[in-house]
Amino acid sequence: MINLRDIAGVVMVVGAVFGIGGLAVSQVEEPVSVSELRLAYSGAPDTWPRPWLKEGAEFTEFAKLPPAPSPDYNPTTPQKVALGRALFDDPMLSGSGQIACASCHESDLSFSDGLRTSFGHNRMRGVRNSQSLLTAAWWKELFWDGRSPTLEDQALHPFVDPVEMATSHERIVTSIKNDDVYGRMFEEAFGDREISIERISYALASFQRSLRPRVSKFDRFMDGRAQLTDEELQGLNLFRTKAGCANCHNGSLLSDQKYHNIGLSYYGRELQDLGRYEVTRDPSDIGKFRTASLRNIRRTAPYMHNGIMPELRGVVTFYNAGGARPRPRDDQKDDPYFPQTDPLLAPLNLTLEEREALVAFLETL
Repeated sequence: MINLRDIAGVVMVVGAVFGIGGLAVSQVEEPVSVSELRLAYSGAPDTWPRPWLKEGAEFTEFAKLPPAPSPDYNPTTPQKVALGRALFDDPMLSGSGQIACASCHESDLSFSDGLRTSFGHNRMRGVRNSQSLLTAAWWKELFWDGRSPTLEDQALHPFVDPVEMATSHERIVTSIKNDDVYGRMFEEAFGDREISIERISYALASFQRSLRPRVSKFDRFMDGRAQLTDEELQGLNLFRTKAGCANCHNGSLLSDQKYHNIGLSYYGRELQDLGRYEVTRDPSDIGKFRTASLRNIRRTAPYMHNGIMPELRGVVTFYNAGGARPRPRDDQKDDPYFPQTDPLLAPLNLTLEEREALVAFLETL
């Protein structure tokens, strides 16, 4: 027997996707059956059912990554990229002569390191997870706390951090000047053999801008060159609706490039990390970290700013519970700075089937 409700639902979706009857995309009913889902997501992303957004969320429609931008003062050239690649792999840029940029950003690991938090000078362990550099060119601000406004600035921080490369800019320049191969590479990149920390940062930034995530199954799906499985398609719809992921993960980076407190600052505890507050000194930023890109997410475990979640299923379970919601101890109850978990997070009540579908979709990214 034909189900009239199914027919009505399909007509509603077809009308929204193809503009029949003047229906707006935002008026599409929630697709229920697989056939409804396929119709609803058969066009370009701007024809898909609108995401469910909470107050305060800012959404940019999903898209493929555009060409990598570069600033006018440091246009990317093949010569700068080659020089930056050599510098990136060179442990001579560290105080011990044993640590390179590539030590924490390995090409075989999507330019992350696969560790919870990275090891640096004298095997000291940092407090934050090493982020993949494959999307570095598109960030407005760099690091988990956004302390660098440009890749050129970002490139200089690890050198002088005592837990990371533990050296000085002056020492790096001196070391590079003593190497004739670098002299020739600087001349090819900049037109003469002058070596400065600024030019070193320009070359490293140019190399990072040359990196790009691999084209994913989801990219191919967006331009009609691939199909998602039924489970993956259900996960995409959940991502944009019931699961609430699109409130923060959207646009071509699958990140709103904002800062949110998901409850993992460990405020007043041994593992405390105050996040964005360390940059702004604004009490409202305590415990906030930049929304990570979900591109290459399957290949960049472990997850979160402190790397405490080794698997995507654990991440989905965490958000299904509404994130972490620490309670103040007795001695913290009157603390006006005790951080509050972002109101964009709330318990989701996803079923096991829905959580599995969400993981299946994430793996297409």
